[in-house]
Amino acid sequence: MATIDGRPAQYGISLKQLRELMEHRGREGVAKISEFGGIHEICKKLYTSPNEGLSGSKADEEHRRETFGSNVIPPKPPKTFLTLVWEALQDVTLIILEVAALVSLGLSFYKPADEDAPLLQEEDEHHGWIEGLAILISVIVVVLVTAFNDYSKERQFRGLQSRIEGEHKFSVIRGGEVCQISVGDILVGDIAQIKYGDLLPADGCLIQSNDLKVDESSLTGESDHVKKGTDVDPMVLSGTHVMEGSGKMIVTAVGVNSQAGIIFTLLGAAVDEQEAEIKKMKKEAKKASKQKSKSLTGENDGRTPMKAAAHPPQTTQSEVIKSESDGNHVQQPSTSTAETGHKKEKSVLQAKLTKLAIQIGYAGSTIAVLTVIILIIQFCIKTFVIDDRPWKNTYANNLVKHLIIGVTVLVVAVPEGLPLAVTLSLAYSVKKMMKDNNLVRHLDACETMGNATAICSDKTGTLTTNRMTVVQSYICEKLCKVLPTLTDIPQHVGNLITMGISVNSAYTSNIMCPNPGDLPVQVGNKTECALLGFVQALGVKYQSIRDEIPEDKFTRVYTFNSVRKSMGTVIPRPNGGYRLYTKGASEIIMKKCSFIYGHEGTLEKFTRDMQERLIREVIEPMACDGLRTISVAYRDFVPGKAALNEVHIDGEPNWDDEENIMTNLTCLCVVGIEDPVRPEVPDAIRKCQRAGITVRMVTGDNINTARSIASKCGILRPNDDFLILEGKEFNRRIRDSNGDIQQHLIDKVWPKLRVLARSSPTDKYTLVKGIIDSMVSDNREVVAVTGDGTNDGPALKKADVGFAMGIAGTDVAKEASDIILTDDNFSSIVKAVMWGRNVYDSIAKFLQFQLTVNVVAVIVAFIGACAVQDSPLKAVQMLWVNLIMDTLASLALATELPTPDLLLRKPYGRTKPLISRTMMKNILGQALYQLVIIFGLLFVGDMILDIESGRGQELNAGPTQHFTIIFNTFVMMTLFNEINARKIHGQRNVIEGLFTNPIFYTIWIFTMISQVLIIQYGKMAFSTRALSLDQWLWCVFFGIGTLVWGQLITSVPTRKLPKILSWGRGHPEEYTDAMNLGEERFDSIDSDKKPRAGQILWIRGLTRLQTQISVPVIGGELQERLIPVPYSKSNTDQAIRVVNAFRQGLDARYGEHTNTSLAEVLRKQTSLSKRLSETSSIEYADNIPDELTIPEIDVERLSSHSHTETAV
Repeated sequence: MATIDGRPAQYGISLKQLRELMEHRGREGVAKISEFGGIHEICKKLYTSPNEGLSGSKADEEHRRETFGSNVIPPKPPKTFLTLVWEALQDVTLIILEVAALVSLGLSFYKPADEDAPLLQEEDEHHGWIEGLAILISVIVVVLVTAFNDYSKERQFRGLQSRIEGEHKFSVIRGGEVCQISVGDILVGDIAQIKYGDLLPADGCLIQSNDLKVDESSLTGESDHVKKGTDVDPMVLSGTHVMEGSGKMIVTAVGVNSQAGIIFTLLGAAVDEQEAEIKKMKKEAKKASKQKSKSLTGENDGRTPMKAAAHPPQTTQSEVIKSESDGNHVQQPSTSTAETGHKKEKSVLQAKLTKLAIQIGYAGSTIAVLTVIILIIQFCIKTFVIDDRPWKNTYANNLVKHLIIGVTVLVVAVPEGLPLAVTLSLAYSVKKMMKDNNLVRHLDACETMGNATAICSDKTGTLTTNRMTVVQSYICEKLCKVLPTLTDIPQHVGNLITMGISVNSAYTSNIMCPNPGDLPVQVGNKTECALLGFVQALGVKYQSIRDEIPEDKFTRVYTFNSVRKSMGTVIPRPNGGYRLYTKGASEIIMKKCSFIYGHEGTLEKFTRDMQERLIREVIEPMACDGLRTISVAYRDFVPGKAALNEVHIDGEPNWDDEENIMTNLTCLCVVGIEDPVRPEVPDAIRKCQRAGITVRMVTGDNINTARSIASKCGILRPNDDFLILEGKEFNRRIRDSNGDIQQHLIDKVWPKLRVLARSSPTDKYTLVKGIIDSMVSDNREVVAVTGDGTNDGPALKKADVGFAMGIAGTDVAKEASDIILTDDNFSSIVKAVMWGRNVYDSIAKFLQFQLTVNVVAVIVAFIGACAVQDSPLKAVQMLWVNLIMDTLASLALATELPTPDLLLRKPYGRTKPLISRTMMKNILGQALYQLVIIFGLLFVGDMILDIESGRGQELNAGPTQHFTIIFNTFVMMTLFNEINARKIHGQRNVIEGLFTNPIFYTIWIFTMISQVLIIQYGKMAFSTRALSLDQWLWCVFFGIGTLVWGQLITSVPTRKLPKILSWGRGHPEEYTDAMNLGEERFDSIDSDKKPRAGQILWIRGLTRLQTQISVPVIGGELQERLIPVPYSKSNTDQAIRVVNAFRQGLDARYGEHTNTSLAEVLRKQTSLSKRLSETSSIEYADNIPDELTIPEIDVERLSSHSHTETAV
């Protein structure tokens, strides 16, 4: 018989049996496990030991991988470059340009028999095709640049994704040792230790558990926490969160065989298999819509399908926009109010930019249409009325050229470079922020951070080092400022203390000594590690006590949570009865103690006076030194005669009656634990205060400890007027007589509040929400929050930016966060603020530059068309200026490095205008200068420079030096204005720091050289003629003039300008309506208010803009990953929720519709859950083909009982 590593190669239980086993829940699960002979028998069948785990040998691991699979799913291949090119081609303006250029090309070769045409014209017509071709080529260049940017962006995200996944480790027992392994390496048969805050990476059965509660909402949609235990419900599933307690499980299913994996596979397969069928259905849907339009006009022949009548198609707005935008996804306003409640608002910048893009778009379209109309009317009047010529087919070419000019105006008007600048700036910052220990999960968080006005920070681990040590102790009425030895303590008390600490702490908390001489490494809960260190300092090995009493001997464990603020463990006594050990916050444990060991270890009654004296003389002084105080106590339950501090029992006590179990305790000791402030924190907090950001400390610790640490950090400054509150007092102040929270009451508290001590997670959430919703300050607060615990989830989600701790943070906290601090350090937050402000400024710089170009180009094209019957800037020239220079400029301006000066100004807040008065002054001032120069050159330039005039030329005439000089001057002014645009706060020195950014000057020089080549050798393609040296000098002279003019503009005092000049004031909520483009109009496709073609066109163009602005959520690529990607905001919710409705409804509902395939159901469900989930990524949206009306299934009703949206 084949053996592996000295054991039989055949397992006693098959993959199929394990998969079936995991489909049972609750009592069924208990029964099913006992069918296999109990959990220990299953361990034997899988050749693993509940206490030792797997052997860890390579051969064994490989064999398990082959038999039961590995804990990963192969990722879906990324989009190819060609796919991205195809997507970039979907841009409406580009399509119009392509068509117009092709028509122009075709017409240039069309030669009708026209005897009257002079010979000269034929000469010029040889070059007529060049313009059409040039436009096509420039469109191709734009498409390639866009596709390349998307491609590199996607590659970056994948790299980031794998980095996030690689950081997700899990505790398993191998070879008797607890070790942390990567989630992908978990195997069937592994013994995993699960604890509060874990995101479970695989399915398993519990071997032992303490007070375990799991949030299974990602699988079932039920928000209640499910109690787990070997005798109630032993099945724990991948993708669920441990909300309380701890335990040990044997892994029974990994990867594609786990519950989450099965669902992902179903989803992925369903979407892939059915693409062909979907296309077919699309055609049918089109036919149906044609019939419908007939029926609307009364041409129906009475053959309305019954089904359609029974279920009107429920095409929602997202489907309209979705199908219009070819896979680009607009985040949908959710239909149910419950969901909108905690959906994250659009980021401040995003909202403002979208509003801006829409407004510019409308203005541009209007001017473009006007230009075309004016040009055509002028042409018609001149040709047919004044010159009285008959219609000739060659005139079609003239009309197309007019159209091309109009489209070009539109192209120039819509700031194509804007989304690119945003994406580049964010992606560049994210890359750099990784080096500063900020792992950004949601790109817009990085920009929001620049606007932050308040930071609510945890104390432990963020402001302090999270390396805890016991420095003071109070035992048997002796206060020691140095650590005592075991001989200083009466023997029986010493034994109780060492035993109480060793047993009553999570067995995952350990102190490791990797190398002698190094600092010991604290693994697990740091407070417990400090206590275990205290036991070691007394000269006792805590591990030997734990080996005597393994976890499976525990009778009951009361795990630590934010309500109890203590932990208790009940173990059987050797000679019958039970002993309860407990530890926790000293003032809480003290209240439950009735006895204490006094002098020389004699037992004394612990009276109220003694308690107060102890608090006054021992606990408060410790807390004022910044120490965290912990008390250790115990209680005995004996069957026989009970001593003074024992309690007599006849049977087993009712362990659920916690109140009565945890009373009349005997106090053993009080210890003071030091957690020193991180050395770099005071300086970081000073920087924040200088930058106008208020730092508040929110902690569960004692108020005196909190005050002491806050003073050391610099949160409390000596002469400031501030508030320090405890959670209870905070709640009393913010609630009215009915106990309801009132915003006006919160507004009285938060502005002065600096420290909130003894606070619960709910208090933290209330404070954050209160500050965000407050209207007290003009600019509205933007709040960042740090958190590490599972219970910080709601506050992290509510905050504008949530920071989770990379080291101490639980998986739940990381999932709810926007940025993960990989070093848990507060000073990294300051770096995030600096980068965030830099992003905002980079985008503002680009806007200032871009809008100047747009304003000038549009006005020149429009007035030129009206006055000269031709645009001085030709289509290809405008494309070069707009697309190429914008793309390059966005790269140049988006990659400026942040400077420390950024932290010297106040934050913008929510309502600060996007374009400030200073920026508007620069935009209008520079535009005025450029327009004066260009129109001066247009109308009198030919005389001044003594060249042939380009005005009034025939449409087909060749390029003139006159118009070439106008084009060249415009580009020179734009290029030099790019240097001006580097400063947006009215600084005089625009050259400063220019050479610290190689990208900027490389691009600038490259653009300059390209321009020289275009002018000298562009000829017909760019409608240019070579210029002489003195003409070049004039152009450069006008260009440098912008720098001099810029200094003049800076001298104009901004304060004197009217406020109306700033753009984008007010709160972004007003803008988000713009994002949801006329919701009411598209409530249903059936309604009579069908969107007009124009609106659809706009939605198409804008969804493209938005998709590029709302950058993908990292970790949202659902179908590609099996294991719920650690830390992605609602990754499992997003897809797994689907399974529920799928399972419950399949038989009941879909039996009727035999033609409805599984895939369509899943697709419909996926799109539904996508609308439900609050984050969605482009990737996800693109994977699902265009929405269409499927044979109607009432999905909304079907899923209403399963898709309960839950906040963590």
